[in-house]
Amino acid sequence: MKKILSIVLMLFGALAAFSDTPQKDYIARYSAIAVSEMHRSGIPASITLAQGILESRSGLSSLAVDGNNHFGIKCHRNWKGRTMRVNDDAPNECFRVYKTAEESFRDHSDFLRYQDRYKSLFELKITDYKGWAHGLKKAGYATDPAYAGKLIKIIEDYDLARFDSGVLQSEVPQTPLKIEKASQVQVQNPVKRQGQVRESYSFRMDRKVYKKNGVLCVYAEPGDTFESIALEFNLFRKELLRFNDLRAERPLKRGEVIYIKAKKKHAVLGMPMYVAGDKPETLWEISQRFGVRMKSILKFNIGITADYVPAEGDVIYLKKIK
Repeated sequence: MKKILSIVLMLFGALAAFSDTPQKDYIARYSAIAVSEMHRSGIPASITLAQGILESRSGLSSLAVDGNNHFGIKCHRNWKGRTMRVNDDAPNECFRVYKTAEESFRDHSDFLRYQDRYKSLFELKITDYKGWAHGLKKAGYATDPAYAGKLIKIIEDYDLARFDSGVLQSEVPQTPLKIEKASQVQVQNPVKRQGQVRESYSFRMDRKVYKKNGVLCVYAEPGDTFESIALEFNLFRKELLRFNDLRAERPLKRGEVIYIKAKKKHAVLGMPMYVAGDKPETLWEISQRFGVRMKSILKFNIGITADYVPAEGDVIYLKKIK
């Protein structure tokens, strides 16, 4: 895979020599990296390229030239790498410095994936570049009120949407799985046979089943209970509770995710950690969002307990960090 990517990068680099504008040069040079990051993170390549063109002035800004920072990402308190000072929204602001442009592209993807305020963007289709552009502005990526419009114009002027085709959709939501349907809902009374009690259930199986982190799940609907969902999918109630790291039933909220298989021991590839936002969220809620077992989260984050509520900016690891 790395060899193929290197060849593609060389080809795109060669094409740059025939480009007649800084924007076209930038696209030729970095489009392969943007596509690679799209596959890894779920961020449309068109958005990544448009942001790079806008934020770095097509790779000609001092941040891009001297610091390989193509997306104007500031230091923030969790940055441990090199920095440089540039006058931006305020004088002498701190910005991240990278060894290569590729590092900048990767950090840009991770910056969006791990920040709580951008989580709603990953529910959009990979081809919805307008939704992504407006979502980035709404989430506060830039202070320019015309930011979304500028991104959309760049994408459409240079047909960057062509790079968004042929990629898997974001982890949430997934295309519903097809489930066989029964004709109607029936619950038969227990029938005694040879001293034993057998219960027979027949349910409509037209509920949409999704995957999060590769784990089958459903979203609670009005009237659902753990008991009814367990019966619907031929599970024991205690088994369903265990899949969701719960010891006892409680009322379900509409839209709440309920796993019908055991959650994974670690997060999906490319999601090693989560940075808490300003809205209080428990470890259990985080474990449900990412489909990771509570036991694993506690193991990855030494020193915290199950009742710990992360503060804004706290890092919660979703897989073992070497």
